[in-house]
Amino acid sequence: MPLIRRLWERLILHLDGFLLFAAGLLMLAGLVVLYSAADANLSRVTGQAVNMAVALAIMWLMANVPPQHLARMALPLYALGMGLLIAVALFGEVSNGARRWLYVGVTRIQPSELMKLAVPLMLAWYFDKNEATLRLRDYAVAAALLLAPLLLIFRQPDLGTAVLIAASGFYVLFLAGLSWRIMAGLAVAGAAAAPVLWSLMHDYQRRRILTLLDPTQDPLGAGYHTIQSTIAVGSGGIAGKGWLKGSQTHLDFLPERTTDFIFAVYSEEFGLIGNLVLLILYLLVIGRGIVITANAPTFFTRLMAGSITLTLFTYAFVNMGMVAGILPVVGVPLPLVSYGGTSMVTLLLGLGMLMSIQTHPKLVKT
Repeated sequence: MPLIRRLWERLILHLDGFLLFAAGLLMLAGLVVLYSAADANLSRVTGQAVNMAVALAIMWLMANVPPQHLARMALPLYALGMGLLIAVALFGEVSNGARRWLYVGVTRIQPSELMKLAVPLMLAWYFDKNEATLRLRDYAVAAALLLAPLLLIFRQPDLGTAVLIAASGFYVLFLAGLSWRIMAGLAVAGAAAAPVLWSLMHDYQRRRILTLLDPTQDPLGAGYHTIQSTIAVGSGGIAGKGWLKGSQTHLDFLPERTTDFIFAVYSEEFGLIGNLVLLILYLLVIGRGIVITANAPTFFTRLMAGSITLTLFTYAFVNMGMVAGILPVVGVPLPLVSYGGTSMVTLLLGLGMLMSIQTHPKLVKT
């Protein structure tokens, strides 16, 4: 018994119970709503459960990696990600008009997913390395490190992933002390460059923005997703229509209902009360991340924990916003709820990093 007890204590030593519990409830809610969204297709739910099991195992491994080792991985991981993105641009597989995937051996990978963690890791390492003498030049170098993968991902095109990586990188810049005046100047410059950015966008990306302003101008085309999702969200009312009873879902009006628009399924079946419960669970995860950020012992770990936490918030905000019709449709899944193995692994890798930062307080300066 003492041996089993010691082994158990060793297994859970670097897991944060509060964070794991809140994330686990979100994942359980995801399985419940996925069963309805997939028309009671048990194999789809089983597949997602396998994805979750693999992601949880990877999270546990990451939680046991000390943060100083994470810092050493920053440069090689970023270089690997950039190399893979360049390979995608040259040799990637084209699917539905987008070049996002790369065949490696017997499988294919989406390198842009790797950059969701590699970019903030690289920026946090760079700022930590130059913490004692941070100058405007350092912020310019960091901005260039952020811009390089963004241009490659935007070119694929993959606007949703580009938005998330831009957010994760910006959060590191912000937490590293970027001046409010510089941020205001960048915002003005961005607004001034809007016509140029508009001309660089693909036609479908322009349609998404125009559809946000008036989805009824193309109700069977570009506006279809927004119209159907807002109908589903509104028809849920206070208490929802009940599990497995959503008409928008089961009459096949909702598109992408197991992935990007799973929140519309949830809202229709569980209503405002269910949405409040879901929001509370996200707030618990994000709140715990903020506590870990505040208690992080080094500059590197504060930047990483803050970026991971705020990026998770961005995931949830962008997905709920596009489903509710207040943001353009950009293909961002609902974190820990939407179907998908790659995003689940990426998210739980981030939570594993948070747990590592929380449970390895004695760090060696790298």
